[in-house]
Amino acid sequence: MDLQHRTALVTGAGSGIGRAAAFRLAQRGAAVAVVAHDLESATETSELIIAAGGEARPYAVEMADPESIATLYEDVADRFDALDVLVANAGINGVWAPISELTVEEWTTTLAVNLTGTFLTVKYAMPLLRAADRSSIVITSSVNGTRTFSNSGASAYSSSKAGQVAFAKMAAVELARDRIRVNVVCPGQIDTEIGDNTKHRHTHDLRIPVEFPSGRIPLTGEVPGTSDQVAELICFLASDAASHITGTEVWIDGAESLLVG
Repeated sequence: MDLQHRTALVTGAGSGIGRAAAFRLAQRGAAVAVVAHDLESATETSELIIAAGGEARPYAVEMADPESIATLYEDVADRFDALDVLVANAGINGVWAPISELTVEEWTTTLAVNLTGTFLTVKYAMPLLRAADRSSIVITSSVNGTRTFSNSGASAYSSSKAGQVAFAKMAAVELARDRIRVNVVCPGQIDTEIGDNTKHRHTHDLRIPVEFPSGRIPLTGEVPGTSDQVAELICFLASDAASHITGTEVWIDGAESLLVG
């Protein structure tokens, strides 16, 4: 999966899956634009890449702000002539609450960052993606909203994640003529920091009691997946090894969503 002389841009690269993906892409030879919501975390990821002998440049962007993303790509275009790999990974869990209690603002914020942010990330990248001989888009969705619907209170988050898959399938057909592939990874329980930013409100009483066998994850029991495992999948989908794969979602959860979906 050699990515020598390729360029990549990864959003949500300040930690977790995004950081792991940026690092792995750089290890395989890609020059990486590292995008996060704050410059400090983007710089930390970039420094890790550079210390390992890779090429990276940090950027701070507001994912729901069209002007912020347009400015990002103006700077990236000054640095790179084309973009070979785009990883639309940025997202938030937002507020998980009963539908009757979830505010319009809470719903809108989650959809704006996760779904509209993905649209904006792809939309403004189009000139650079088309300038590449062949390019690949990988979107990070989730098992929630695509194969799992038992996480009570996650209506906004799950809707945004389902929307990402639908968007990817539409984009895969539309962009195929430009030799741009579009695929989706759907992680399950992964050891990242995103759960630290989740706000739960009165979700306990929404759950329907279910008795699971020992261990929720059939493949590993109670051991969650890792960001590096998801990053490996992202690198595969971004590479020529996946040259005939587009419009496809891939679940990476150790079969957990087949058990608890």
